[in-house]
Amino acid sequence: MRLTVRGRLTLVYGGLFVAAGLLLLGAIYVLVDQAPPRAGTAIVTDQLVTPPPNGELYLQKVVEGTQASTLHTILTRGAIAFVVISAAAIALGWLIAGRLLQPLHQITATARRIAESPAADRGLHERIALDGPDDEVKRLADTFDLMLARLDQSFDGQRRFIASASHELRTPLTLNRTLLEVALEPAEVSPEVRQLGTTLLSINDRHGRLIDGLLLLARSEREVTERSYVDLADIVDHVAVSDTVKVVATPGEAAVLGDPVLLERLVENLVENGIRHNVASGGWVQVTSRTRPDGWVELQVGNSGPVIPRYEVPGLFEPFHRYGRERLASPGAGLGLSIVRAVARAHGGEVRADARDEGGLIVTVLLPRAP
Repeated sequence: MRLTVRGRLTLVYGGLFVAAGLLLLGAIYVLVDQAPPRAGTAIVTDQLVTPPPNGELYLQKVVEGTQASTLHTILTRGAIAFVVISAAAIALGWLIAGRLLQPLHQITATARRIAESPAADRGLHERIALDGPDDEVKRLADTFDLMLARLDQSFDGQRRFIASASHELRTPLTLNRTLLEVALEPAEVSPEVRQLGTTLLSINDRHGRLIDGLLLLARSEREVTERSYVDLADIVDHVAVSDTVKVVATPGEAAVLGDPVLLERLVENLVENGIRHNVASGGWVQVTSRTRPDGWVELQVGNSGPVIPRYEVPGLFEPFHRYGRERLASPGAGLGLSIVRAVARAHGGEVRADARDEGGLIVTVLLPRAP
């Protein structure tokens, strides 16, 4: 078992004190042992000794016995005092080490809160703001605060860029769609031109969905500040509908606090993903919602479909990733599961996907239950 920094510091302090105490006690013993008292000198002990006038030999024996008794007293009482003071010194060293390491605990607590935040950039606004002398620990905390500030600016700039670019791209796409619809309106338009215009409209719509997905992804990665009472069962009952694939909905009470628009989009993306990535005929999608005994709300969407290797599953949550489909041939934008994960994390939850042996996926979303 490895000792903590506090334990190692206490061990060092206590070890140095014990070594110094043993050295001091040994030095006193040696000095007393090597300095015999002079004959005829009165030695103060527990009882007064008066040498007889003709007992020189007797006096020498009394002196030697008194010296041995003194050494024994030094060893026994000194050892007791040494043990008591050593225990007190080690306890004091433990308290002092904890006091000295308190700034590091503050840095660790801040880093843990940021690391455990649901969204990728949530918590970067926090700062340690450590007070105290300009020592090594203070400089470490200031460096950590500087790193957090730069990361916060980077994430915020990325969000603003995505939102601004998406809004700027909406105008030309809307203009293109209007021009194409006007060009295709006359009845005398040739079939070749009408086919070309229809293809361009389809591409234009696909780009519009991509922009909408980017906007929603940028929004869902932020912390949800305004929350409302939402029952996922109502959303499941409303969304789980399809004319091409059999959708089986089992909506159970699943109350959460969050953004209704984002939560509805989460369920829609999962259902649309299950319908789109399915078998050609006889496919199905099963949607269930419930409140688990451990206090979490669970939304689960499973579907039939092609067999997906398990090592490919984590990559499905990456933006623009489509398994077994070309980018231009796919009708989707490749942002569905990325948005699902971002929305779940923004609400303090998590999402996972498991590949079915028979084909298809089972996607499970866990969200905190509303109090």
